[in-house]
Amino acid sequence: MGLKAALSKPFAALVVKGINKWKGNAVKAQHDILKKLVKSAKHTSFGKDHKFASIKTYEDFKKLVPIKDYEELRPYIDRVVAGEKDVMWKGKPQYFAKTSGTTSGVKYIPISAESMPEHIKAARNALLTYVHETGKVKFIDGKMIFLQGSPIMSKKNGINVGRLSGIVANLVPAYLQKNRLPSYLTNCIEDWEEKIDAIVDETIDQDMTLISGIPPWVQMYFDRLSERSGGKRIKDVFPNFELFVYGGVNYEPYRAKIEASIGKKIDSIETYPASEGFIAYQDTQDDKGLLLLANAGMFYEFVPADEFYNDNPTRLSLGEVELVTNYALILNTNAGLWGYVIGDTVKFVSKNPYKIMVTGRIKHFISAFGEHVIGEEVEHALLSVANEEGVGITEFTVAPQVSTPAGELPYHEWFIEFSVPPSDMVSFSKKVDDALQKKNIYYFDLIEGKILQPLIIRSLQKDAFVNYMRTQGKLGGQNKVPRLSNDRKIADDLLGFITRHDDEEQGRA
Repeated sequence: MGLKAALSKPFAALVVKGINKWKGNAVKAQHDILKKLVKSAKHTSFGKDHKFASIKTYEDFKKLVPIKDYEELRPYIDRVVAGEKDVMWKGKPQYFAKTSGTTSGVKYIPISAESMPEHIKAARNALLTYVHETGKVKFIDGKMIFLQGSPIMSKKNGINVGRLSGIVANLVPAYLQKNRLPSYLTNCIEDWEEKIDAIVDETIDQDMTLISGIPPWVQMYFDRLSERSGGKRIKDVFPNFELFVYGGVNYEPYRAKIEASIGKKIDSIETYPASEGFIAYQDTQDDKGLLLLANAGMFYEFVPADEFYNDNPTRLSLGEVELVTNYALILNTNAGLWGYVIGDTVKFVSKNPYKIMVTGRIKHFISAFGEHVIGEEVEHALLSVANEEGVGITEFTVAPQVSTPAGELPYHEWFIEFSVPPSDMVSFSKKVDDALQKKNIYYFDLIEGKILQPLIIRSLQKDAFVNYMRTQGKLGGQNKVPRLSNDRKIADDLLGFITRHDDEEQGRA
Protein backbone atom coordinates (compact mmCIF):
# COMPACT_ATOMS: atom_id res chain seq x y z
CA MET A 1 0.00 0.00 0.00
CA GLY A 2 1.33 3.41 -1.00
CA LEU A 3 1.64 6.39 1.31
CA LYS A 4 -1.36 8.21 -0.19
CA ALA A 5 -3.58 5.17 0.24
CA ALA A 6 -2.38 4.64 3.81
CA LEU A 7 -3.04 8.26 4.79
CA SER A 8 -6.46 8.33 3.15
CA LYS A 9 -8.17 6.26 5.85
CA PRO A 10 -7.51 8.56 8.84
CA PHE A 11 -8.16 11.60 6.64
CA ALA A 12 -11.46 10.09 5.47
CA ALA A 13 -12.49 9.44 9.07
CA LEU A 14 -11.82 13.08 9.95
CA VAL A 15 -13.79 14.35 6.93
CA VAL A 16 -16.78 12.07 7.59
CA LYS A 17 -16.86 13.24 11.22
CA GLY A 18 -17.26 16.80 9.96
CA ILE A 19 -19.95 15.79 7.46
CA ASN A 20 -21.93 14.03 10.17
CA LYS A 21 -22.04 17.24 12.23
CA TRP A 22 -24.04 19.19 9.62
CA LYS A 23 -25.81 16.15 8.16
CA GLY A 24 -27.72 15.65 11.39
CA ASN A 25 -28.79 19.29 11.51
CA ALA A 26 -29.19 20.16 7.84
CA VAL A 27 -32.19 22.46 8.23
CA LYS A 28 -30.31 24.73 10.64
CA ALA A 29 -27.26 24.63 8.36
CA GLN A 30 -29.44 25.81 5.48
CA HIS A 31 -30.93 28.74 7.36
CA ASP A 32 -27.48 29.76 8.63
CA ILE A 33 -26.28 29.76 5.02
CA LEU A 34 -29.21 31.92 3.90
CA LYS A 35 -28.38 34.52 6.54
CA LYS A 36 -24.73 34.47 5.57
CA LEU A 37 -25.48 34.78 1.85
CA VAL A 38 -27.87 37.70 2.32
CA LYS A 39 -25.45 39.50 4.65
CA SER A 40 -22.53 39.02 2.23
CA ALA A 41 -24.48 40.38 -0.76
CA LYS A 42 -26.52 43.19 0.80
CA HIS A 43 -24.19 45.88 -0.61
CA THR A 44 -24.27 44.48 -4.16
CA SER A 45 -26.49 45.93 -6.86
CA PHE A 46 -28.79 42.92 -6.65
CA GLY A 47 -28.86 43.13 -2.86
CA LYS A 48 -29.78 46.81 -2.89
CA ASP A 49 -32.42 46.34 -5.59
CA HIS A 50 -34.04 43.55 -3.58
CA LYS A 51 -33.70 45.16 -0.13
CA PHE A 52 -31.40 42.52 1.35
CA ALA A 53 -30.75 44.79 4.34
CA SER A 54 -34.35 44.28 5.44
CA ILE A 55 -34.39 40.48 5.12
CA LYS A 56 -34.57 38.73 8.49
CA THR A 57 -36.36 35.48 7.66
CA TYR A 58 -36.95 33.11 4.76
CA GLU A 59 -40.46 34.54 4.44
CA ASP A 60 -38.91 38.00 3.93
CA PHE A 61 -36.57 36.52 1.33
CA LYS A 62 -39.40 34.93 -0.67
CA LYS A 63 -41.33 38.20 -0.76
CA LEU A 64 -38.35 40.19 -2.04
CA VAL A 65 -36.46 37.75 -4.29
CA PRO A 66 -38.47 36.27 -7.20
CA ILE A 67 -37.71 32.98 -8.90
CA LYS A 68 -35.87 33.58 -12.17
CA ASP A 69 -34.17 31.55 -14.88
CA TYR A 70 -30.95 32.56 -16.62
CA GLU A 71 -32.68 34.72 -19.20
CA GLU A 72 -34.57 36.63 -16.51
CA LEU A 73 -31.36 37.19 -14.51
CA ARG A 74 -29.45 38.13 -17.65
CA PRO A 75 -29.53 41.93 -17.13
CA TYR A 76 -27.48 41.40 -13.96
CA ILE A 77 -25.30 38.61 -15.39
CA ASP A 78 -24.46 40.69 -18.47
CA ARG A 79 -23.14 43.42 -16.17
CA VAL A 80 -20.95 40.85 -14.39
CA VAL A 81 -19.68 39.52 -17.73
CA ALA A 82 -18.90 43.08 -18.81
CA GLY A 83 -16.48 43.35 -15.89
CA GLU A 84 -18.57 45.32 -13.40
CA LYS A 85 -17.95 44.42 -9.77
CA ASP A 86 -20.34 44.06 -6.81
CA VAL A 87 -23.30 43.24 -9.05
CA MET A 88 -24.68 39.92 -7.74
CA TRP A 89 -21.87 38.97 -5.38
CA LYS A 90 -19.09 40.95 -3.78
CA GLY A 91 -16.23 41.76 -6.13
CA LYS A 92 -15.86 39.90 -9.41
CA PRO A 93 -16.14 36.16 -10.15
CA GLN A 94 -13.00 34.08 -10.21
CA TYR A 95 -14.27 32.16 -13.26
CA PHE A 96 -17.17 31.89 -15.67
CA ALA A 97 -18.33 28.36 -16.43
CA LYS A 98 -19.41 28.48 -20.07
CA THR A 99 -22.41 26.35 -20.91
CA SER A 100 -24.97 26.20 -23.68
CA GLY A 101 -28.67 26.65 -23.04
CA THR A 102 -31.60 25.71 -25.25
CA THR A 103 -33.18 29.18 -25.04
CA SER A 104 -30.37 31.40 -23.80
CA GLY A 105 -27.58 30.42 -26.19
CA VAL A 106 -24.20 30.59 -24.45
CA LYS A 107 -24.54 31.00 -20.71
CA TYR A 108 -21.86 32.36 -18.38
CA ILE A 109 -22.28 30.96 -14.87
CA PRO A 110 -20.27 32.90 -12.27
CA ILE A 111 -17.93 30.97 -9.98
CA SER A 112 -16.57 32.96 -7.05
CA ALA A 113 -13.57 32.59 -4.76
CA GLU A 114 -16.03 31.27 -2.17
CA SER A 115 -17.86 28.79 -4.43
CA MET A 116 -14.93 27.20 -6.26
CA PRO A 117 -13.50 25.41 -3.19
CA GLU A 118 -16.92 23.85 -2.58
CA HIS A 119 -16.76 22.15 -6.01
CA ILE A 120 -13.34 20.69 -5.20
CA LYS A 121 -14.25 19.71 -1.64
CA ALA A 122 -17.43 17.90 -2.68
CA ALA A 123 -15.64 15.85 -5.36
CA ARG A 124 -12.95 14.93 -2.84
CA ASN A 125 -15.45 14.08 -0.10
CA ALA A 126 -17.44 11.79 -2.40
CA LEU A 127 -14.32 9.61 -2.66
CA LEU A 128 -13.40 9.92 1.00
CA THR A 129 -16.84 8.85 2.22
CA TYR A 130 -16.46 5.80 -0.02
CA VAL A 131 -13.04 5.06 1.52
CA HIS A 132 -14.45 5.45 5.03
CA GLU A 133 -17.42 3.17 4.36
CA THR A 134 -15.68 0.39 2.45
CA GLY A 135 -12.10 0.59 3.66
CA LYS A 136 -11.02 0.20 0.02
CA VAL A 137 -7.99 2.36 -0.79
CA LYS A 138 -6.12 0.42 -3.46
CA PHE A 139 -7.59 2.61 -6.23
CA ILE A 140 -5.77 5.64 -4.81
CA ASP A 141 -2.38 4.18 -5.77
CA GLY A 142 -3.44 3.44 -9.34
CA LYS A 143 -4.22 5.64 -12.32
CA MET A 144 -7.43 7.65 -12.48
CA ILE A 145 -9.14 8.99 -15.58
CA PHE A 146 -11.70 11.77 -15.77
CA LEU A 147 -13.42 12.05 -19.16
CA GLN A 148 -14.07 15.76 -19.37
CA GLY A 149 -13.98 18.93 -21.41
CA SER A 150 -10.90 20.85 -22.48
CA PRO A 151 -9.00 22.65 -19.68
CA ILE A 152 -8.10 25.50 -22.03
CA MET A 153 -9.54 28.78 -20.78
CA SER A 154 -10.09 32.12 -22.43
CA LYS A 155 -10.46 35.55 -20.88
CA LYS A 156 -13.52 37.76 -20.79
CA ASN A 157 -12.92 41.19 -19.32
CA GLY A 158 -10.10 39.79 -17.22
CA ILE A 159 -12.01 36.75 -15.94
CA ASN A 160 -11.10 33.16 -16.87
CA VAL A 161 -13.77 31.39 -18.92
CA GLY A 162 -14.03 27.66 -19.54
CA ARG A 163 -16.15 24.55 -19.15
CA LEU A 164 -16.67 23.55 -15.54
CA SER A 165 -14.86 20.22 -15.96
CA GLY A 166 -11.97 22.06 -17.61
CA ILE A 167 -11.79 24.63 -14.83
CA VAL A 168 -11.78 21.89 -12.21
CA ALA A 169 -9.07 20.02 -14.14
CA ASN A 170 -6.75 22.97 -13.55
CA LEU A 171 -7.39 22.79 -9.82
CA VAL A 172 -6.84 19.08 -9.13
CA PRO A 173 -4.64 18.85 -6.01
CA ALA A 174 -0.96 18.30 -6.70
CA TYR A 175 -0.94 15.00 -4.82
CA LEU A 176 -3.39 13.55 -7.37
CA GLN A 177 -1.83 14.97 -10.54
CA LYS A 178 0.74 12.19 -10.80
CA ASN A 179 -2.03 9.57 -10.89
CA ARG A 180 -4.31 11.45 -13.25
CA LEU A 181 -4.88 10.71 -16.93
CA PRO A 182 -5.18 11.69 -19.71
CA SER A 183 -2.37 14.20 -20.21
CA TYR A 184 -3.05 17.90 -20.39
CA LEU A 185 -2.38 17.96 -24.15
CA THR A 186 -4.83 15.13 -24.80
CA ASN A 187 -7.46 16.81 -22.64
CA CYS A 188 -7.10 19.92 -24.80
CA ILE A 189 -8.27 18.09 -27.94
CA GLU A 190 -11.68 19.50 -28.91
CA ASP A 191 -12.80 16.83 -31.41
CA TRP A 192 -14.35 14.11 -29.25
CA GLU A 193 -13.56 11.12 -31.47
CA GLU A 194 -9.95 12.21 -31.90
CA LYS A 195 -9.77 12.78 -28.15
CA ILE A 196 -11.17 9.32 -27.32
CA ASP A 197 -8.59 7.67 -29.58
CA ALA A 198 -5.81 9.66 -27.91
CA ILE A 199 -7.12 8.71 -24.45
CA VAL A 200 -7.13 5.05 -25.47
CA ASP A 201 -3.50 5.42 -26.64
CA GLU A 202 -2.47 6.87 -23.29
CA THR A 203 -4.39 4.53 -21.01
CA ILE A 204 -4.59 1.09 -22.61
CA ASP A 205 -1.34 -0.08 -21.00
CA GLN A 206 -1.81 1.73 -17.68
CA ASP A 207 -3.02 0.44 -14.31
CA MET A 208 -6.40 2.17 -14.37
CA THR A 209 -8.23 1.86 -11.04
CA LEU A 210 -10.81 4.69 -11.18
CA ILE A 211 -12.75 5.88 -14.22
CA SER A 212 -15.10 8.85 -14.13
CA GLY A 213 -17.40 10.48 -16.67
CA ILE A 214 -20.89 10.72 -18.13
CA PRO A 215 -22.06 7.10 -18.81
CA PRO A 216 -22.71 7.25 -22.60
CA TRP A 217 -19.27 8.72 -23.27
CA VAL A 218 -17.59 6.29 -20.87
CA GLN A 219 -19.30 3.52 -22.85
CA MET A 220 -17.82 4.94 -26.04
CA TYR A 221 -14.37 4.86 -24.39
CA PHE A 222 -14.93 1.25 -23.34
CA ASP A 223 -15.99 0.29 -26.87
CA ARG A 224 -12.80 1.80 -28.33
CA LEU A 225 -10.68 0.03 -25.70
CA SER A 226 -12.31 -3.27 -26.57
CA GLU A 227 -11.76 -2.75 -30.29
CA ARG A 228 -8.11 -1.81 -29.75
CA SER A 229 -7.45 -4.79 -27.45
CA GLY A 230 -8.94 -7.40 -29.77
CA GLY A 231 -12.31 -7.71 -28.08
CA LYS A 232 -11.17 -7.89 -24.46
CA ARG A 233 -13.50 -6.84 -21.70
CA ILE A 234 -12.45 -3.91 -19.53
CA LYS A 235 -11.68 -6.12 -16.52
CA ASP A 236 -9.06 -7.84 -18.65
CA VAL A 237 -7.64 -4.58 -20.00
CA PHE A 238 -7.59 -3.00 -16.51
CA PRO A 239 -7.48 -5.87 -13.94
CA ASN A 240 -7.39 -3.43 -10.99
CA PHE A 241 -10.26 -1.21 -12.13
CA GLU A 242 -12.55 -1.06 -9.09
CA LEU A 243 -14.44 2.25 -8.95
CA PHE A 244 -16.68 4.04 -11.46
CA VAL A 245 -17.71 7.62 -10.69
CA TYR A 246 -20.46 9.10 -12.81
CA GLY A 247 -23.04 11.88 -13.05
CA GLY A 248 -24.98 13.98 -15.49
CA VAL A 249 -27.62 11.40 -16.48
CA ASN A 250 -29.53 8.54 -14.91
CA TYR A 251 -27.13 5.59 -14.93
CA GLU A 252 -29.77 2.85 -14.99
CA PRO A 253 -30.37 2.81 -18.79
CA TYR A 254 -26.63 2.34 -19.28
CA ARG A 255 -25.85 0.07 -16.33
CA ALA A 256 -26.39 -3.31 -18.01
CA LYS A 257 -24.30 -2.47 -21.07
CA ILE A 258 -21.49 -0.84 -19.10
CA GLU A 259 -21.32 -3.77 -16.67
CA ALA A 260 -21.29 -6.18 -19.62
CA SER A 261 -18.44 -4.20 -21.16
CA ILE A 262 -16.50 -4.30 -17.90
CA GLY A 263 -17.21 -8.00 -17.37
CA LYS A 264 -17.82 -7.76 -13.65
CA LYS A 265 -19.74 -5.65 -11.18
CA ILE A 266 -17.75 -2.89 -9.58
CA ASP A 267 -18.52 -0.21 -7.01
CA SER A 268 -19.86 3.08 -8.31
CA ILE A 269 -20.47 6.56 -6.93
CA GLU A 270 -23.13 8.84 -8.39
CA THR A 271 -22.44 12.57 -8.19
CA TYR A 272 -24.57 15.63 -8.91
CA PRO A 273 -22.26 18.47 -9.91
CA ALA A 274 -23.46 21.48 -11.89
CA SER A 275 -21.79 24.68 -13.06
CA GLU A 276 -23.87 26.49 -10.44
CA GLY A 277 -22.59 24.30 -7.60
CA PHE A 278 -21.91 20.74 -6.45
CA ILE A 279 -25.32 19.71 -5.13
CA ALA A 280 -25.17 16.10 -3.94
CA TYR A 281 -23.35 12.77 -4.06
CA GLN A 282 -23.92 9.15 -3.14
CA ASP A 283 -22.42 8.63 0.31
CA THR A 284 -23.00 4.89 0.73
CA GLN A 285 -22.96 1.80 -1.47
CA ASP A 286 -26.11 0.55 0.25
CA ASP A 287 -28.33 3.45 -0.84
CA LYS A 288 -28.78 5.04 -4.27
CA GLY A 289 -30.06 8.30 -2.77
CA LEU A 290 -27.72 11.29 -3.05
CA LEU A 291 -26.79 13.19 0.10
CA LEU A 292 -27.88 16.82 -0.38
CA LEU A 293 -24.94 19.06 0.49
CA ALA A 294 -26.69 21.36 2.92
CA ASN A 295 -23.48 23.01 4.09
CA ALA A 296 -21.84 23.85 0.76
CA GLY A 297 -22.49 27.59 0.35
CA MET A 298 -25.89 27.21 -1.32
CA PHE A 299 -29.40 27.74 0.00
CA TYR A 300 -31.88 25.44 -1.72
CA GLU A 301 -35.53 26.05 -2.43
CA PHE A 302 -38.06 23.59 -3.77
CA VAL A 303 -41.13 24.25 -5.91
CA PRO A 304 -43.63 21.41 -6.45
CA ALA A 305 -43.12 20.55 -10.12
CA ASP A 306 -46.83 20.59 -10.91
CA GLU A 307 -46.97 24.21 -9.66
CA PHE A 308 -43.84 25.43 -11.39
CA TYR A 309 -45.63 27.25 -14.21
CA ASN A 310 -48.21 28.82 -11.89
CA ASP A 311 -48.10 32.59 -11.42
CA ASN A 312 -47.40 32.22 -7.70
CA PRO A 313 -46.01 28.73 -7.02
CA THR A 314 -45.30 27.40 -3.55
CA ARG A 315 -41.68 27.86 -2.45
CA LEU A 316 -40.33 25.61 0.27
CA SER A 317 -37.12 25.49 2.28
CA LEU A 318 -35.46 22.19 3.16
CA GLY A 319 -37.39 21.71 6.41
CA GLU A 320 -40.72 21.90 4.56
CA VAL A 321 -40.23 19.26 1.87
CA GLU A 322 -42.06 15.94 1.70
CA LEU A 323 -40.88 12.55 0.47
CA VAL A 324 -41.66 11.35 -3.07
CA THR A 325 -43.01 14.73 -4.29
CA ASN A 326 -41.35 15.95 -7.47
CA TYR A 327 -39.74 19.39 -6.97
CA ALA A 328 -38.12 21.94 -9.25
CA LEU A 329 -34.79 22.83 -7.64
CA ILE A 330 -34.03 26.52 -6.98
CA LEU A 331 -30.54 27.74 -6.02
CA ASN A 332 -29.19 30.72 -4.10
CA THR A 333 -25.41 30.58 -4.20
CA ASN A 334 -22.22 32.11 -2.85
CA ALA A 335 -21.40 33.11 -6.41
CA GLY A 336 -24.42 35.43 -6.66
CA LEU A 337 -27.23 33.43 -8.24
CA TRP A 338 -30.54 34.28 -6.56
CA GLY A 339 -33.83 32.41 -6.88
CA TYR A 340 -32.13 30.64 -9.78
CA VAL A 341 -33.98 27.93 -11.67
CA ILE A 342 -31.32 25.34 -12.43
CA GLY A 343 -33.81 23.36 -14.54
CA ASP A 344 -33.59 20.02 -12.72
CA THR A 345 -36.33 18.21 -10.84
CA VAL A 346 -35.61 16.14 -7.74
CA LYS A 347 -37.50 14.11 -5.19
CA PHE A 348 -36.54 13.29 -1.62
CA VAL A 349 -36.07 9.64 -0.77
CA SER A 350 -34.99 10.35 2.83
CA LYS A 351 -35.24 13.19 5.33
CA ASN A 352 -32.91 11.68 7.90
CA PRO A 353 -30.51 12.49 6.39
CA TYR A 354 -31.84 14.54 3.48
CA LYS A 355 -31.24 12.53 0.31
CA ILE A 356 -32.50 13.13 -3.20
CA MET A 357 -32.79 11.51 -6.58
CA VAL A 358 -32.67 13.55 -9.78
CA THR A 359 -35.91 12.86 -11.65
CA GLY A 360 -35.46 14.91 -14.82
CA ARG A 361 -35.56 18.38 -16.28
CA ILE A 362 -38.43 20.78 -15.69
CA LYS A 363 -38.57 21.54 -19.43
CA HIS A 364 -38.15 17.90 -20.49
CA PHE A 365 -41.67 16.54 -20.39
CA ILE A 366 -44.50 15.53 -22.67
CA SER A 367 -47.82 17.23 -22.11
CA ALA A 368 -49.23 17.63 -25.60
CA PHE A 369 -52.60 16.50 -24.20
CA GLY A 370 -52.24 17.40 -20.51
CA GLU A 371 -50.54 14.16 -19.48
CA HIS A 372 -47.36 15.82 -18.11
CA VAL A 373 -45.22 12.71 -18.41
CA ILE A 374 -41.75 13.26 -16.94
CA GLY A 375 -38.35 11.64 -17.37
CA GLU A 376 -38.51 9.48 -14.26
CA GLU A 377 -41.76 7.94 -15.47
CA VAL A 378 -40.59 6.98 -18.96
CA GLU A 379 -37.31 5.62 -17.59
CA HIS A 380 -39.14 3.49 -15.03
CA ALA A 381 -41.67 2.20 -17.56
CA LEU A 382 -39.03 1.16 -20.07
CA LEU A 383 -36.38 -0.20 -17.74
CA SER A 384 -38.75 -2.17 -15.49
CA VAL A 385 -40.01 -4.09 -18.52
CA ALA A 386 -36.60 -4.35 -20.20
CA ASN A 387 -35.07 -5.86 -17.05
CA GLU A 388 -37.87 -8.42 -16.78
CA GLU A 389 -37.60 -9.37 -20.46
CA GLY A 390 -33.79 -9.43 -20.69
CA VAL A 391 -33.87 -6.58 -23.20
CA GLY A 392 -30.82 -4.31 -23.50
CA ILE A 393 -31.24 -0.54 -23.98
CA THR A 394 -28.42 1.57 -25.38
CA GLU A 395 -30.28 4.90 -25.49
CA PHE A 396 -33.77 6.27 -26.07
CA THR A 397 -35.92 9.36 -26.34
CA VAL A 398 -39.68 9.98 -26.50
CA ALA A 399 -41.78 12.61 -28.30
CA PRO A 400 -45.48 13.19 -29.05
CA GLN A 401 -46.82 12.45 -32.52
CA VAL A 402 -49.79 14.71 -33.14
CA SER A 403 -49.83 14.78 -36.95
CA THR A 404 -51.45 11.41 -37.65
CA PRO A 405 -53.47 10.30 -40.69
CA ALA A 406 -57.19 11.02 -40.63
CA GLY A 407 -59.00 8.71 -38.25
CA GLU A 408 -55.84 7.69 -36.36
CA LEU A 409 -55.32 8.82 -32.76
CA PRO A 410 -52.10 10.63 -31.77
CA TYR A 411 -49.55 8.79 -29.65
CA HIS A 412 -46.21 8.89 -27.86
CA GLU A 413 -43.41 7.84 -30.22
CA TRP A 414 -40.45 6.08 -28.60
CA PHE A 415 -37.10 5.96 -30.42
CA ILE A 416 -34.99 3.19 -28.90
CA GLU A 417 -31.56 1.84 -29.76
CA PHE A 418 -31.49 -1.73 -28.44
CA SER A 419 -28.32 -3.59 -27.54
CA VAL A 420 -30.48 -6.71 -27.04
CA PRO A 421 -33.83 -6.30 -28.87
CA PRO A 422 -37.09 -7.82 -27.61
CA SER A 423 -38.14 -11.09 -29.18
CA ASP A 424 -41.71 -9.79 -29.55
CA MET A 425 -41.84 -6.03 -30.15
CA VAL A 426 -45.65 -5.84 -29.97
CA SER A 427 -45.77 -7.56 -26.59
CA PHE A 428 -42.85 -5.50 -25.31
CA SER A 429 -44.49 -2.25 -26.42
CA LYS A 430 -47.74 -3.14 -24.70
CA LYS A 431 -45.97 -3.91 -21.43
CA VAL A 432 -44.09 -0.59 -21.54
CA ASP A 433 -47.34 1.25 -22.24
CA ASP A 434 -49.08 -0.52 -19.37
CA ALA A 435 -46.18 0.36 -17.06
CA LEU A 436 -46.41 4.03 -18.05
CA GLN A 437 -50.18 4.05 -17.47
CA LYS A 438 -49.61 2.72 -13.95
CA LYS A 439 -46.98 5.41 -13.33
CA ASN A 440 -48.98 8.38 -14.68
CA ILE A 441 -52.73 8.60 -14.05
CA TYR A 442 -53.22 11.37 -16.63
CA TYR A 443 -51.68 9.19 -19.34
CA PHE A 444 -53.92 6.31 -18.20
CA ASP A 445 -57.01 8.52 -18.51
CA LEU A 446 -56.03 9.66 -22.02
CA ILE A 447 -55.53 6.07 -23.18
CA GLU A 448 -58.79 4.91 -21.54
CA GLY A 449 -60.67 7.90 -22.96
CA LYS A 450 -59.43 7.15 -26.49
CA ILE A 451 -57.70 10.55 -26.69
CA LEU A 452 -54.35 8.83 -27.23
CA GLN A 453 -53.58 5.46 -28.72
CA PRO A 454 -50.91 3.34 -26.98
CA LEU A 455 -47.26 4.16 -27.62
CA ILE A 456 -45.34 3.14 -30.73
CA ILE A 457 -41.68 2.10 -30.62
CA ARG A 458 -39.24 2.85 -33.44
CA SER A 459 -36.20 0.59 -33.31
CA LEU A 460 -33.05 2.48 -34.31
CA GLN A 461 -29.84 1.40 -35.97
CA LYS A 462 -26.68 0.65 -33.98
CA ASP A 463 -24.90 3.87 -32.94
CA ALA A 464 -27.93 5.92 -34.00
CA PHE A 465 -27.66 8.30 -31.05
CA VAL A 466 -23.90 8.71 -31.37
CA ASN A 467 -24.36 9.53 -35.05
CA TYR A 468 -27.22 11.90 -34.25
CA MET A 469 -25.12 13.73 -31.65
CA ARG A 470 -22.29 13.92 -34.19
CA THR A 471 -24.59 15.67 -36.67
CA GLN A 472 -25.51 18.18 -33.96
CA GLY A 473 -21.89 18.92 -33.07
CA LYS A 474 -22.55 17.60 -29.55
CA LEU A 475 -20.51 14.42 -29.43
CA GLY A 476 -18.85 13.78 -26.06
CA GLY A 477 -18.05 16.06 -23.16
CA GLN A 478 -21.00 17.05 -20.98
CA ASN A 479 -23.59 16.70 -23.76
CA LYS A 480 -26.63 14.49 -23.15
CA VAL A 481 -29.62 13.34 -25.20
CA PRO A 482 -32.91 14.50 -23.60
CA ARG A 483 -35.00 11.49 -22.65
CA LEU A 484 -38.20 13.20 -23.73
CA SER A 485 -39.35 16.36 -25.47
CA ASN A 486 -42.66 18.10 -25.93
CA ASP A 487 -41.84 18.84 -29.57
CA ARG A 488 -40.63 16.89 -32.61
CA LYS A 489 -37.19 18.42 -33.20
CA ILE A 490 -35.12 15.44 -32.00
CA ALA A 491 -37.71 12.88 -33.10
CA ASP A 492 -37.83 14.13 -36.67
CA ASP A 493 -34.02 14.09 -36.87
CA LEU A 494 -34.03 10.45 -35.74
CA LEU A 495 -36.47 9.23 -38.39
CA GLY A 496 -33.57 8.53 -40.74
CA PHE A 497 -32.06 6.08 -38.25
CA ILE A 498 -35.06 3.69 -38.04
CA THR A 499 -33.99 0.12 -38.78
CA ARG A 500 -36.93 -1.04 -40.92
CA HIS A 501 -39.98 0.51 -42.56
CA ASP A 502 -42.26 -1.98 -40.85
CA ASP A 503 -41.41 -0.73 -37.35
CA GLU A 504 -44.73 1.04 -37.08
CA GLU A 505 -46.55 -2.26 -37.02
CA GLN A 506 -43.90 -4.04 -34.95
CA GLY A 507 -43.80 -1.33 -32.30
CA ARG A 508 -47.48 -0.82 -31.68
CA ALA A 509 -48.49 -1.39 -28.06
